[in-house]
Amino acid sequence: MNILVTGGAGFIGSHIVDKYLEHGHSVTVIDNLSTGKKENLNPNAKFIEMDIKDESISKVFAEGNFDVLSHQAAQMDVRVSVNDPKFDAQNNIIGSLNLYENCKNFGVKKITFASSGGTVYGEQDEFPCDETHATNPVSPYGIGKLTNEYYLYYYKQVYGIDYVALRYGNVFGPRQNPNGEAGVIAIFANKLINNDQPIINGDGLITRDYIYISDVVEANVRCLENEVNGIYNVTTGIETNVNDIFQVLKNKTKSELEEEHGPAKMGEQRRSVCSFEKFNSKHNWSPKVSFIDGIDKTVEY
Repeated sequence: MNILVTGGAGFIGSHIVDKYLEHGHSVTVIDNLSTGKKENLNPNAKFIEMDIKDESISKVFAEGNFDVLSHQAAQMDVRVSVNDPKFDAQNNIIGSLNLYENCKNFGVKKITFASSGGTVYGEQDEFPCDETHATNPVSPYGIGKLTNEYYLYYYKQVYGIDYVALRYGNVFGPRQNPNGEAGVIAIFANKLINNDQPIINGDGLITRDYIYISDVVEANVRCLENEVNGIYNVTTGIETNVNDIFQVLKNKTKSELEEEHGPAKMGEQRRSVCSFEKFNSKHNWSPKVSFIDGIDKTVEY
C-alpha cells in the first residue's frame, strides 16, 4: 500500500512508520518538526517537512496517490489545550479537516485516526469503560478528538471513505519526549536517571490506562485490513496512578529520591481506564506487553 503518515517524526508516528515499512508498504511522512525529531525518521520513508494546516499539502496528495492516511499528527498536550483552546482547535480540528478534504479530492480509500480513550469519555461512570460509554470530554483536547471522529463519520457517509478511530490509552515507550509537559513515564524516568526531583501533580491518585508503544503500533497495522472499520479502544483495561508510577520507576532506576507533590493541574480528569474487548472480539487485537515489561524497555532506552 501507499501510505501517508502525519506526525511520522513523532514518538508514536515514527514507530508506526517503521512497522509499515517492515511490512513492505510505501510510506510518505509529513511532519512540521514542532515536536517530532529528524532522528526518529526512517530513511526508507519519504519525508516532507510541512504543517498539516498548509494549503499546499494538496500538492503532496496530488502526487502521492495514497491508499491510506494514517493521521497521527496533533497538538498532543491536554494542558496546552486548556490554556489555549483556539491553538488546539486550529491544529487538531482545522488541520485535520485540511487532510480529510484532500483525502476526498484525491481518492484516499481509508483514514486511520489517533483518537484518545483517555479524554473523549470525560469522567467515567464505568471502569473500565467500553466504546458505548457516554462521551463528555472535559478538555478542549478531548473535544477536538471527538470532533474528528464525527467528521470521519461524515466523510464515510457522504464520500465513502473508510475510517478507523483508535482511542489510545496513555502510550509510553522509547522515543517519547522526556522534556515536555505530557508523558509522565518518560518525564519521571529521565529525571530519576539524572537524579532530578520529579514533581507529582496534586495527590498523585489520578489514574490512567498506560499502554506500551508496540501494542499501539500493532493496532495500527491491523487497521490496514479491509474489514477493520469504526471506533476502538486501544488500551489495557488496567488503571495505574502516578504515585505507583513514581515508586516503580524509583525502584527500576535505583533512585534515592522521595515523592514530592505540587499543585494539581486544571482540566485533568481523575480516573481513566478503558476496555479493549470490542477490538479483541472483532479483530483479535489485545495488548501483549505488560506495564512492568514496558517500564523495563523504556528505562533501558
